[in-house]
Amino acid sequence: MPEDTDTYLHRVARAGRLGTKGLAITYVANESDAAILNEIQSRFAVKITEMPDEIDADTQVTFIDIESRFTGP
Repeated sequence: MPEDTDTYLHRVARAGRLGTKGLAITYVANESDAAILNEIQSRFAVKITEMPDEIDADTQVTFIDIESRFTGP
């Protein structure tokens, strides 16, 4: 868990770039992490839900072939 809300936002925003959707998984290991997560939810007016035990990959996850979208050196 990052030390502050600005760092968290910076890191999470990297998940969805170039018009794509992103996914961020945040591990809350202790009371300090929980406090930061609560601050993030308050600051950005969001509710970050607990990850379910099972995820239906057909409806929740889209895999992108990065190599076919970009060319580079």
